[in-house]
Amino acid sequence: MRLRQSRFVRWFALLAAATGFALVPAAAQADPSFYATPLFGLANAPGGALYVADAGKGVVNADSGALVAPLPGINDVAPIGAGEMLAAATAERAGVYRVSKGRASLLADTGAFEATVDPAGDGIDEGSNPFDLARLNGHRTLVADAAGNTLLVVDNRGTIDWVASFPGQDGIQPVPTSVVVGPDGAYYVGELTGAPFPTGISRVWRIAPGTRHAACGASPACSVVASGLTAIIDLQFGPDGRLYVAQIDDAGVGAMEGGAGIGGSVRACDIGTGTCESIVSGLPILTAIAFRGEALWGAILALVPGAADVVPLPTS
Repeated sequence: MRLRQSRFVRWFALLAAATGFALVPAAAQADPSFYATPLFGLANAPGGALYVADAGKGVVNADSGALVAPLPGINDVAPIGAGEMLAAATAERAGVYRVSKGRASLLADTGAFEATVDPAGDGIDEGSNPFDLARLNGHRTLVADAAGNTLLVVDNRGTIDWVASFPGQDGIQPVPTSVVVGPDGAYYVGELTGAPFPTGISRVWRIAPGTRHAACGASPACSVVASGLTAIIDLQFGPDGRLYVAQIDDAGVGAMEGGAGIGGSVRACDIGTGTCESIVSGLPILTAIAFRGEALWGAILALVPGAADVVPLPTS
C-alpha cells in the first residue's frame, strides 16, 4: 500500500474526535477557524509571510488568514517570487501547479509520468501523490512523490525526470513524504513508511547533487544518514546546520489509526554522525515545520476543524 492524500485524510478523520492534546500557545496569527483542513506544507514567502498548504482551500497566508490562491487538494507550496509560486497538489490531476496572481494551472502532470514511466517499478495502482517540494535552483524543483516512491525533478517548462527511487523494507513501502536541499547541495528525503506502520524504521536518505535515475539501496549516489525514526512527515535544515525531522506521531501511524497516538515530535539530527535528539514532543497531528529566522513553526491538529493551526513551537 502506498500513500495518497485521501488516505491521510481518512487517518486523521479517525482522530479528530479523540485528540485530547493541548494546543501549543501561539502568538498573534490567523484565526485557526479559518482553515478548511487538512494542513500540510509550510513555506516562507517573499516579504516574510508564512504560507500554509490548506488542502481544503489552497495557499493560505498563515499570518493574516488570507486565501492567496484557491487550490483544493494542495500538499505543499514553494514561493518563487512576489505573487508567484509552485504547488504540489492532487486537484483535478496530480502534479505540480504554477500559481500566479491567485490562479493555478497545471505545469507538470506527475500522474501521467508515473503511469508511463513507473520509476520504482512497483506498479501504478496508486498513481501519484506529489507531497513535498524543494526548489533546487531558479530552473528546477524537486518533488517527493509519496505514492510513486520516487524523487522527481521538474523544470520551469514542466518537463519531468526522476532522480531516485526508494526501496521498501520487508514488503513495507517507503512512502517518501519530504525533501529538502542541504547546505552541501545534496537532496535529503524522509520516509513515512507504509502499512503495517511499524515504529523505528523510517530513514532519511542523502542523494548526491545532480543524481538521475538512481535506485537507492543499490546506487552509490544514495546513502542513509539517519535511521531509527518513525513516520517522518517533514524535513527542514535549521540555522544551526542540523536537519530537523518532523514525526507525525511517535507511536506511529498505526497507533494514530487506533486512537492511541501520543503526538508527534521534532528531532534535530547531525547528518555527519546520524545522531538525532528530540527537540519538542507531544505535538498533536504534526504535519509540517518551517523556520522563520531562529524560530521553529509547525502545523498541528491538522484535520481538526476550528483547531488546526500554525504555531510557534517550543524548542527548549
